[in-house]
Amino acid sequence: MSSEMKTTALVLGATGGIGSAVARKLLARGWRIRALNRDAAKASRSESAFEWVQGDAMNAGDVLRAAEGVGLIVHAVNPPGYRDWETLVLPMLDNAIAAARAVGVRIVLPGNVYNFGPDALPAPTEESPQHPVTKKGAIRVEMEKRLKAASQSGAGVIIVRAGDFFGPGTTANSWFSSGLVTPGKPVGTIRNPGRRGIGHQWVYLPDMAETIAQLVERADRLPAFAVYHMEGFWDADGMQMAEAIKRVAGGKAKIGGFPWWIVPLAAPFIPVMREIKEMRYLWKVPVRMRNTRLTAELASEPQTPIDEAVRASLVALGCLPEPHRDTAVAFIGHPSQNAG
Repeated sequence: MSSEMKTTALVLGATGGIGSAVARKLLARGWRIRALNRDAAKASRSESAFEWVQGDAMNAGDVLRAAEGVGLIVHAVNPPGYRDWETLVLPMLDNAIAAARAVGVRIVLPGNVYNFGPDALPAPTEESPQHPVTKKGAIRVEMEKRLKAASQSGAGVIIVRAGDFFGPGTTANSWFSSGLVTPGKPVGTIRNPGRRGIGHQWVYLPDMAETIAQLVERADRLPAFAVYHMEGFWDADGMQMAEAIKRVAGGKAKIGGFPWWIVPLAAPFIPVMREIKEMRYLWKVPVRMRNTRLTAELASEPQTPIDEAVRASLVALGCLPEPHRDTAVAFIGHPSQNAG
């Protein structure tokens, strides 16, 4: 990307896990970060390096004003707590697309595996048919359809699909933080949602953000509609993530099963449980998106060693103490932010 275009990136969802991670990676590469938020003053206190703009992603005028003069739009905004996806997700995306078309820039979407139904498993490619069996999956498919149409009329697109998120900043609705461990508590029992012998795919948020940033740097050479899969951390037998958590937490924790029996009982009352019930199929079979296309472009995929990634995740969740906190030469820093 030319230095003239590498100016300001508008990040929608900059207080969320992946949005904030991508924003920080771009900032480190010399981009200025503009972030739209409904409470810009509050957001600026947690991340002063960004230019915070008051506004709502549901308001087309707010998004368009925020996009004036930018060279990139990162669309990483999601409704909080799995609520109102059906009514909020597509209007927000339409506003981002309209702004990208108006200013003639590329839009980036962090994606996932929800697009794919059982017919595309266990190894969906970027071109696999998308026949989701969940409401959220159907919305994801529609999002990508609209982005593809936008890419044919002046707004380039980068989509990076990856497995289940974990890492500092991951929301409370992630499998890592709501299933495997309990935020704010030492690791005693690890509730593994997987089955022994069934592989599962994870992605460390900073690695996904770094991947997106590297692709953005190469935007001029990418196709108008550029879709890539990440390998992430491939838990080949369904036990490696739980064992890494146990190892990093000191080796004394017990690994148990996730209480799937409670999900259908709680689903009528708790939104996240309805989502978990719908997504269970992704734990019953191996799901592994290959990164062949990505590594052809980047040569290698950014991958943090699993123990290092798990340690950072547990510290951010308050399940492990900050490094060196108890030593005589402790470094007193800011607590990790877990933006939702």
